[in-house]
Amino acid sequence: MQSNKSGEGRTVGGFIVKSLRNLVLVLLLIVFISIVYNFRNKGVATETALLSDAVFAEEIQGVFIREEVPVTYSGKGVLSYKVADGGKVGKDTVIADVYPNDEQIARNREIAQLERELAILERIQNPGTLESAQPASLSDNISESYRALIYSRDMKDYATLQSELENLLVGMSTYQIITQQVTGFDQQIIDLNARLAELKAATAAPTERVKSNESAYFVSYCDGYESEFTPDKMDRLTVEQINSVTDRKSDEAAIVGKMIRGYNWYLAGVIDNSRKLYAIGDTIDVRFDSSEELYEAVIKDIRDEGDASESVIILECSHFNENSVAHRVERCELIKGSYSGLKVPREAIRFDDVEYEVRDENGEVTSTSIVNTKGVYIMKGEQILFKKLDVIYEGSNYVLSKIHESDSSYLALYDDILTETEGDEFNG
Repeated sequence: MQSNKSGEGRTVGGFIVKSLRNLVLVLLLIVFISIVYNFRNKGVATETALLSDAVFAEEIQGVFIREEVPVTYSGKGVLSYKVADGGKVGKDTVIADVYPNDEQIARNREIAQLERELAILERIQNPGTLESAQPASLSDNISESYRALIYSRDMKDYATLQSELENLLVGMSTYQIITQQVTGFDQQIIDLNARLAELKAATAAPTERVKSNESAYFVSYCDGYESEFTPDKMDRLTVEQINSVTDRKSDEAAIVGKMIRGYNWYLAGVIDNSRKLYAIGDTIDVRFDSSEELYEAVIKDIRDEGDASESVIILECSHFNENSVAHRVERCELIKGSYSGLKVPREAIRFDDVEYEVRDENGEVTSTSIVNTKGVYIMKGEQILFKKLDVIYEGSNYVLSKIHESDSSYLALYDDILTETEGDEFNG
């Protein structure tokens, strides 16, 4: 009898525990359904405030303005240039030689190439180089030259690329000699000298020699705009003039190229300045389609002909290289600035009345004022709060707001921004 009563007690206790557990589960289910129902009924959608970057840039057709002086010759014969485009020349520097035909120019190019090859072989065969060379150090030098070669290629530094290629060739060839993979390059040197002697015997002197008459930069083409787009005329350039420029090369037979005076050059373009985003004296970066390089420029002038959406802008730059003289007109980006802030969807922006305190010189509150302020509503737990925005950049469908870590009245990182609500409950 004792054992039977004990079993009945355990059965009753187990039933009560199961009942309580089921009751708790039912209550939790009711609470969960209520939360989901209330959330869906309020129609609230949120987006987390995250850090984002943006670049303010505008694409234009840029027209180069430089002080240029055409260089000519008799027009009889073929030109062999001695100076690369964008190269600096002094007074009486030889710019180009004139030959009767292309055959002589091809011969001269072959001579120059063979002389380079001969100089490399003589470096390899140098007794001092071979006596001091060790396989381990040579191996390290070859690896270093290869890395420098790849870096120069990636940076498009073709002048350094050629030098590193020659260093790599010298290192690998020297390694072959000291490890006895080859006996030397004596026969190649003999063959090159023989060919050079043959070519030089057939060379002719140039019929004409073109020299610079001043210290300047040289470019091997003219386009007919040399007297039109000059620094002394840029304050009178019109939108129509700028838009009508084409990138062309003169086909006149007597043209050698042109001299470009001074380091500074200018760029003219047409922009939309109706929002007054550009101002004289501002520094901006310019990137051209033909190069990844950034050119820092200063805005020298902005003017319009009654329509600010078509304003003439003049930029000045002193960074001079081959890319900046290769064209008269080129598509480019004007990069006014890079911005970093909290990304806010435009549809989430609201306005609300915010109380501001007015303080005196001692920091004491003297009065308060109510200002209708731009901001957003955020969800914080079950609360809905208004947070101010400090807009530093405006995109097409979003803005970036500056982070104010010491002021909790502004939107903060990871705040849950209300982006959609039913009705006008949060429209301020």
